[in-house]
Amino acid sequence: MDKINKDSIPEHIAIIMDGNGRWAKKRFLPRSFGHRAGVETIREIVKECNNLGVKYLTLYAFSTENWKRPKEEVNGLMKLLVEYLKNEVNELHKNNVRIKTIGDIEKLPEFAILELKNAMEKTKNNSGVTMSLALNYGSRSDIKGAIIKILDDCKENNINIDDIDEDFLRRYLSTNFLPDPDLIIRPSGELRLSNFLMWEAAYSEFWFSDINWPDFKKQDLHKAIYDYQNRDRRFGGLS
Repeated sequence: MDKINKDSIPEHIAIIMDGNGRWAKKRFLPRSFGHRAGVETIREIVKECNNLGVKYLTLYAFSTENWKRPKEEVNGLMKLLVEYLKNEVNELHKNNVRIKTIGDIEKLPEFAILELKNAMEKTKNNSGVTMSLALNYGSRSDIKGAIIKILDDCKENNINIDDIDEDFLRRYLSTNFLPDPDLIIRPSGELRLSNFLMWEAAYSEFWFSDINWPDFKKQDLHKAIYDYQNRDRRFGGLS
């Protein structure tokens, strides 16, 4: 494969980490084994994004719809999140990674909220890749929440309706600290956004793969970036 251009690395890469359950099923293992294997992939991809100079990496970790899964699986995912942060935060901090979240984390279990806030506080001044974990996140829910906040502010501050443009709305989203994703990657063979960054993805490039997330390696990340670099991004204009 041709080498990627280190001078044209996407600023923001977002990944829908899909296929953990299928990975486990193929091996006749419980789904929890797939989720645990997926954590190993996170470790490798975060490190490689940092090495490449990616500024923002957003990982779809737990959606607003994932609460519909069996309680045992949800509890297992929350415990795995805490385990990951406890085991990795010092290494992430050492490597200058900043940890952030998008979504309504206040609805997560208290032990998970505490670990997340500790990790964010510890890494808040780091200047390497910003790793944003999308937790209890759904784009529709985020947009709805933004509209509610705007209406509340209109009542209190008499906001002029003419002031409400795209940039105004963006400030009320949980993604307000992020640039729009340049590249969205989804492994596992599915070809949809699944309620992920729908507002922000208006001009994102998409890269799909049949590889399940636990088998996704840095070489696959390179393929996605190489493909991205060879596309003609016009943003509605002409080349």
